[in-house]
Amino acid sequence: MNSTKIRLSKQPSESFVHTAQLMLPEHANTLGNVHGGVIMKLADEAGSLAAMRHAGSHAVTVFVESMTFDKPVQVGFLLHFNAKVTWVGTTSMEVLVKVDSENPLTGDTVETNSAFFVYVALDDYRKPTLVPELSCETEVEQEMMDSGEKRRLQRIGDSK
Repeated sequence: MNSTKIRLSKQPSESFVHTAQLMLPEHANTLGNVHGGVIMKLADEAGSLAAMRHAGSHAVTVFVESMTFDKPVQVGFLLHFNAKVTWVGTTSMEVLVKVDSENPLTGDTVETNSAFFVYVALDDYRKPTLVPELSCETEVEQEMMDSGEKRRLQRIGDSK
């Protein structure tokens, strides 16, 4: 049976994912703050959910474009991960993940991290598969798509 996939179009908002995780002592580094690797893992999980939501299939991480660590995160704070697709190729997607730290006692929040992750969609045979095109709703989303294409071209240039 031929399983030809039709390449549809989706809006960035359709991929949006929000996850949250309370940071506990087991997440701490030697300074008593949350370990950056823990934040990166959770950001990757949120990003992969957004990629899967866009692709309608499994997606695997192939590249971390950048990950900022702007402010330390304290144990006992709630981390919010907001992810959505910002660029798509034929089988790959770039996802922006923004991380906010919330003091659960006061509700005060601060942006602590951001990252661009690149994922490839996989079919049932674990082979790359087509992803829907990205239909930008706003000028900001179109700018994100354009800058995502520039980052892709830079990655291609860097790999040669």
